[in-house]
Amino acid sequence: MSTLLERLARVARRTPHGAAPATKAAPAFALYAEGRACWTPRDPAALAQAGYQRNPVVHRAVRLVAESAASLPLIATGPDAARGGDLLALLARPNPRESGTQLLETVFADLLLAGTAYLEAVTLDGRVAALQALRPGRMRMLPGPDGWPAAYIYTAGGQSRRFDLPAPGAPEVAPILALSLFHPEDEAGGFAPIAAAAAALDIHNAASAWNKALLDNAARPSGALVFAGATLSEPQFDRLKAELEANYQGAANAGRPLLLEGGLDWKPLALSPRDMDFVEAKNAAAREIALAFGVPPLLLGLPGDNTHANYAEANRALYRQTLIPLATRTAKALGVWLEPAFGSVDLEPDLDRIEALSAERESLWRRVQAAEFLSISEKRAAVGYPPEMPREGEA
Repeated sequence: MSTLLERLARVARRTPHGAAPATKAAPAFALYAEGRACWTPRDPAALAQAGYQRNPVVHRAVRLVAESAASLPLIATGPDAARGGDLLALLARPNPRESGTQLLETVFADLLLAGTAYLEAVTLDGRVAALQALRPGRMRMLPGPDGWPAAYIYTAGGQSRRFDLPAPGAPEVAPILALSLFHPEDEAGGFAPIAAAAAALDIHNAASAWNKALLDNAARPSGALVFAGATLSEPQFDRLKAELEANYQGAANAGRPLLLEGGLDWKPLALSPRDMDFVEAKNAAAREIALAFGVPPLLLGLPGDNTHANYAEANRALYRQTLIPLATRTAKALGVWLEPAFGSVDLEPDLDRIEALSAERESLWRRVQAAEFLSISEKRAAVGYPPEMPREGEA
């Protein structure tokens, strides 16, 4: 405001006293700024900083999905299910620094924020002794002649490590597992959900910054001071400037009416938050962010969402539509990656131990139990259990 008034005062002082203004609009002081949208750079580091570190909706959505998916219990099935205990033990304690839940939480968070996650298999005497997650921003892929990854280079602490991938079908475990979400333009990389929500993220952050600015500068006018006279004298200008800065700026002066005299008139130029439907725009952006991460807005405490009848239904939708598919695809990839060391073991979430789905499982058991035309083995297969093993002494 002070910069604008000083500029206008200099223009007024250059007008000869008593001279008629060049146009009828000369006494009206107005400022228009035709701005362009400023977007967050579309790279994982910038989006993670603007989203996970600065936006509460993104932060809560990522933590909700990552922590919940990492907590899903896993079971081992498949032809070599008897060896699945060793694999599950490794996943329960993948390295001396963290538990399996912490490791998988990092993997899922990397998928949500970067679209790609990396795991390293640490081998000792020919066996897989530990698993650890590597930061996607520090990893660089080296393509082979066919365009697919042939090696990875990981840089941390000023030092680089190279991981060469074995040929397909090799008997050893690949040192790196690259997990990625589908990317329509990159067969080796992944497209992060936060990238799809980037526009909504910028809108939500801008709305928060706008609200903060309103608190700090609530009474600083956005418009034009119209002076009916030809010029403002220097004492009049200094007095007007001092009164505006002392009485109408800052959060303490929010809502204070602007008192004008001597032919001054205030003409607002900008739309008010009510005119812009400001609050609803922010809530809509928050719901779009939740949609991109696959989290029902009700679970994030967002208003204006009535697609779920209650919290329990929204919680089941989160598990069915987001958590279980994410955990299943990751568990399957882990089983395929570690197959040379542990055999053909299929890892999948144990749906019977998920409390949110207990009502669904109970309903399924009742229906299967009532189907008298099914054998015991067929009933076990219908609910996802392996065939019944014969008891000791039975044929």
